[in-house]
Amino acid sequence: MEPHLMELHFKIIGVILITLALVHVIFPRYFNWAEELKPLSLINRQMMSVHTLFVALAVFLMGLLCLTSAAELVNTGLGRKISLGLGVFWLVRLYIQFFGYSAELWKGKRFETSVHILFSFIWSYLSVAFLAAYFG
Repeated sequence: MEPHLMELHFKIIGVILITLALVHVIFPRYFNWAEELKPLSLINRQMMSVHTLFVALAVFLMGLLCLTSAAELVNTGLGRKISLGLGVFWLVRLYIQFFGYSAELWKGKRFETSVHILFSFIWSYLSVAFLAAYFG
């Protein structure tokens, strides 16, 4: 793929990842963590919050990297190695989408199935784009 087209994909990915990071803000309310996590010990409740914060931060920084350094990620040796790491990361996330979560969570539920399909496409897009930058 042409480097300038790959850079465009990375900028699109940057927007997707920053949006995804910001969506993490609604998780505690949407998933009703105040009630759902009550039975857990204090350390486990706080780990959910802290880990969610750091996942969101990491995803935000990945997005920022893609927006600000697309050319370097595509055109330099170090950038391609970073792209390989990001490609492996998102490929593992794609695997988890199918084998880490029970299908009971989404099968037969219109909204949940739509979200499952949407994120399957997103994780696939991220995996392919980053790995293409490395192997391309």
